[in-house]
Amino acid sequence: MTREKTGRIIGATFGLAFIQVNAAALPEAAGIPLRVLALIGFLAVLRGVRRSPAHGPASAGAAKARPYFGRRYGYVVGAEVVAAAAGILVINGPLDAPDAVVAWIALVVGLHFFGLAAVWRMPSLNRLAAAMSACGAAGLVLAALGSSPAAIAVTAGILPGALLLGSVWWSLHAASAAGSATATASAP
Repeated sequence: MTREKTGRIIGATFGLAFIQVNAAALPEAAGIPLRVLALIGFLAVLRGVRRSPAHGPASAGAAKARPYFGRRYGYVVGAEVVAAAAGILVINGPLDAPDAVVAWIALVVGLHFFGLAAVWRMPSLNRLAAAMSACGAAGLVLAALGSSPAAIAVTAGILPGALLLGSVWWSLHAASAAGSATATASAP
């Protein structure tokens, strides 16, 4: 399995998890269909990953020049884990605001995509980073204002999950279109 496929599966898995966990804060009439749609989206992404070509548009030499899951990736993920854990301890401890946890996680996950955009030299990830960070920040504001758990879950959980699933789906289709254009250009 290529690094791109692995990254897409990781992103889609977290997108699915965001939606599945946070749909519990909604009435069943809304939560169940969202969970089903998220699962369908996740399965569509898995199917797309399985059918995608073994190699992305980058050349084999470029892939070797910048490791996908190397030391720098580890630093970004390590910082994410430390920030998430520290924030959760403060939110659940002195702040006693457990409804804000999902918003904190969305903010930290969003910010970590800025780091991944730099490490992987993929500026397109900055859009996902900004959108997820904004969802997390909005969720923190909602929590501070005493909004309902459902409003926080939608803003900081379900929407970021949809952003993750959507961005992976979009990257698969963009890669597929680029591959089709390359194959058409090289045809006699």
